[in-house]
Amino acid sequence: MRASHTSPPKCTPGRESAPRDVARGIIPGMLYLAVTAAAMALAGRADADSRPPNIVLVLADDLGYGDIGAYGSRTIRTPHIDRLAREGVRFTDFYVAQAVCSASRAALLTGSYPNRVGILGALFPTARSGIADQETTLAELLKLRGYATAIYGKWHLGHLPPFLPTRHGFDDYLGLPYSNDMWPGRPDRPEFPPLPLYSKDAVLTLNPDQAQLTGEYTRRAIAFMEANRARPFFVYLPHTMPHVPLFASKRFQGRSRQGRYGDVVEEIDDAFGQILATLRRLGLERETLVIFASDNGPWLSYGDHAGTAGPLREGKGTAFEGGVRVPFVARWPGRIPAGRVTREPAMTIDVLPTIARLVKAPLPSLPIDGLDISPLLLGDEGARSPHEAFYFYFGSELRAVRAGRYKLVLPHRSDTLEGPAGRGGEPGKYVTVDVPLALYDLVADVGESTSLTDQHPDVVARLQAVAERAREEFGDSLTERTGRSVREPGRLP
Repeated sequence: MRASHTSPPKCTPGRESAPRDVARGIIPGMLYLAVTAAAMALAGRADADSRPPNIVLVLADDLGYGDIGAYGSRTIRTPHIDRLAREGVRFTDFYVAQAVCSASRAALLTGSYPNRVGILGALFPTARSGIADQETTLAELLKLRGYATAIYGKWHLGHLPPFLPTRHGFDDYLGLPYSNDMWPGRPDRPEFPPLPLYSKDAVLTLNPDQAQLTGEYTRRAIAFMEANRARPFFVYLPHTMPHVPLFASKRFQGRSRQGRYGDVVEEIDDAFGQILATLRRLGLERETLVIFASDNGPWLSYGDHAGTAGPLREGKGTAFEGGVRVPFVARWPGRIPAGRVTREPAMTIDVLPTIARLVKAPLPSLPIDGLDISPLLLGDEGARSPHEAFYFYFGSELRAVRAGRYKLVLPHRSDTLEGPAGRGGEPGKYVTVDVPLALYDLVADVGESTSLTDQHPDVVARLQAVAERAREEFGDSLTERTGRSVREPGRLP
């Protein structure tokens, strides 16, 4: 059900009149000033403690696990994202729910597996569906606590009026309704309509200059933070890039040692630095939780126009680690200890319930799948992942499950590169191959190179039972199962 958007009253400390004995001069003037100053400082701290933190959530598109310095890149310079990792926490085993655009974003914003909320794959410009009105988004949840909310970037949860961000909790919106390659400039899909850039509910322009998007999203985000500095705010900044086609503004063209792809990522990092600098200038660093992540792994077929999954196997569109494991770093000075690294697994479905806990907001009325990972985020001693297992679907196919250190890849068919990757924006050729049942120890073998099914039949059996629970909940087209907990997306005739 749609949550009410009524904002609570502001919590501003009132001015107290001086005690009567102070007014009579019993406390000397200087001491009175000191007492008053101390009282005001305490009141200010109490007000800060009662105000929930600002939330800034930055999401890159198709950024690989190995594309930023904090995760091993030596060719792309990302000093601002790396600084966030040094000053906060870096997750080594953080996952998206599906390795593709719309499904991944549905999980992030609803706290549910995309199969539960009925949004699978990537919605095309011809789609008549989108996020259902009954789902509670992270923005709607934060509105209950009086937040100002905005999204600047790629939405991809439905482009028709009932599905736009402003209908689902966001006060302001500037961005593309779907991926930037869904335009007439795509050689294999010339039937695509002109690419719209939205401002709130209206199309601002068609086929915008994509080289200006990263900068424009950032300028709008900064202006929004400045305008709402006196109240809690939520800024969701899902960048269009580095999804192909790649565009960087003139200042960043030719700057990176990794060609155009590196130029684009370095501009995103510079934009991120501007966000951090704005929080510092506004005096809001200690009052703001900042998160940086990616929506899935790299689109490997694009070769020099794609990123790298580092030590991980495969990339976008697969259930292997290179598709579903992504960078995730977070900072909240004074609350998140600096320089932490956690190897406990977590997923984007956990972002909503964790933020709900931190801001003291109620969870959605409909069932969700994410769990509170604030102990991992805040560095509680002995904190462990609250999940028994994670499910990895692609569309309606259950392709893998992870429990603890082990991951069971289920038999399915998946795309992989045949021959060389693409160059200059042209993709290489994918072929579809049979993927057999395999068991991987992700602690010892993060690259998923050696199956242990014969060595650990007991673990295989245990994870097969986990997979069966997933099928009962969400179905599985590979085994012709229908889930009992699947909700319909929003649909128009």
